[in-house]
Amino acid sequence: MTRLGMLTPSSNTRLEPATAAMLAGMPEATAHFSRFRVTEISLSPQGLGQFDEAPILAAATLLADAKVDAIAWNGTSAAWLGFARDEALCARIEAATGIPACTAVLGFREVFRRGGHRRIGLVTPYTGDVQARIRANWAEAGFDCTAERHAGLSDNFSFAGLTEADVAGMVRAVAAEGAEAVAIVCTNMAGAGLAASLEAELGIPVYDSIAVTLWAALRRAGADASRVTGWGRVFGL
Repeated sequence: MTRLGMLTPSSNTRLEPATAAMLAGMPEATAHFSRFRVTEISLSPQGLGQFDEAPILAAATLLADAKVDAIAWNGTSAAWLGFARDEALCARIEAATGIPACTAVLGFREVFRRGGHRRIGLVTPYTGDVQARIRANWAEAGFDCTAERHAGLSDNFSFAGLTEADVAGMVRAVAAEGAEAVAIVCTNMAGAGLAASLEAELGIPVYDSIAVTLWAALRRAGADASRVTGWGRVFGL
């Protein structure tokens, strides 16, 4: 049995059911969740302070009590805080628990590198300033996010209110601008269930944050991610 530990934003309602659905055909793997408080996505001191390491590490140590095989930060804060932030977080989690760690954003970087993607269609629910920070960070890493759409929201709970039609519209828009792959960056958006059908329609990979996190967690746990089928190309990488 493979047990996956997921660090979850407190106001998130999308990632747990989506993860369970993706694992439904893989009975040898289970997901287990530990929350810490995240309610606002912004560049304000309050918004940024939610991602201090102390509460995240406390949540990770609770997951360690369940003897999970990997611990994943199922959130995208390093997209605007920088890849180095998640690299340091993974090191701290591993030092504190002895369990392999991964994150959504480091998973995206690995997926882009494996796929050879350079022009990324960036789809998020975030505000313009957060979106600009993500674009700058990813451009520095070699990923051009000129094709982008964002919904202009900052309340984390509200992100789940965007419908599949809303998300699909944004994906189609960035694909029409020449993206080589699309990244749905937020683990509280209705993207996971759309990936496979949009890939068939558009002919390019559509990488959803919740799916990318699960892919990364399975790999860190030493499990076969290709056992997850019907949820997009990411699980075949």
